[in-house]
Amino acid sequence: MADRRLQVFHTVARLLSFTKAADELHMTQPAVTFQVRQLEEQFNTRLFDRTHNRISLTEAGHRVFESAGKIFQLYAEMDNSVRELTGDISGILILGASTTIAEYMLPVLLGDFKEKFPDVVIRLKVANTDGIVSQVENNMIDLGVVEAPVSNKNLVVEKCREDELVLIVPLNHPLANNDVVSLAEITKYPFICREEGSGTREVLIESMHAAGISNTDLSVSMELGSLEAIKGAVEAGMGVSVLSSATIVKELKLGSLVAIKLDPPLTRPFSFVHQKQKFRVRAMDELLNFARNYCTNHP
Repeated sequence: MADRRLQVFHTVARLLSFTKAADELHMTQPAVTFQVRQLEEQFNTRLFDRTHNRISLTEAGHRVFESAGKIFQLYAEMDNSVRELTGDISGILILGASTTIAEYMLPVLLGDFKEKFPDVVIRLKVANTDGIVSQVENNMIDLGVVEAPVSNKNLVVEKCREDELVLIVPLNHPLANNDVVSLAEITKYPFICREEGSGTREVLIESMHAAGISNTDLSVSMELGSLEAIKGAVEAGMGVSVLSSATIVKELKLGSLVAIKLDPPLTRPFSFVHQKQKFRVRAMDELLNFARNYCTNHP
């Protein structure tokens, strides 16, 4: 394997934080510091400047960081070349997904993938759409799956499917018997909103602006980051909300919530996001192909 000290250094340099690097590497912070100090002793120079609880790369650190990236790329190409020859598909992939996708789409996809490729270890990080895109940009995850349009032209974005957003209300709500509800009508009732950075929230606000409605017109009574908490609050009569239709299948079967279509309809893409890399490990390509087939077969 590539030098462990170099891997640890590269992670610290990319994140500019010993604490964040320790979390990502599943190491203690003293262990991370020890590895970096060993590398500094090998080169007989400082690789980081440490001032006022902040770190920055020295000139030597910049050169090591740049060279380390090239070394890891060459190592990955060598590893992939041998695995293609032997037919072995294994390794570690770091996958990131926004909340809706992680809870309601990925369990089936990843379960089927692991059954076919048991030697591939998948680590899943869950965050809102903004967080996942940021981690892809910073090479913290190999593949992101997000629930809103991605504007960064430096990333590869592949649409999986269109997802429909619906209004959810409790059974005894005045709108419960409606087949369709306008966005303007929603502003008349207490609204339970997703957190900032959520793809669901961004799509709703953009659609309201397109309809000439300000997001300040929403009577936001609660702001929650958990889908289950939002559904529970709506069931308890604390307000209405807008969620993906994929997240309320169980509640509709149980009859604990009512889903109403919106006018105009609200849709957003579920998309795969990754770096524009000329080279990827074979396990990454297999996961992408598997995910594309899943989208085709599970519309």
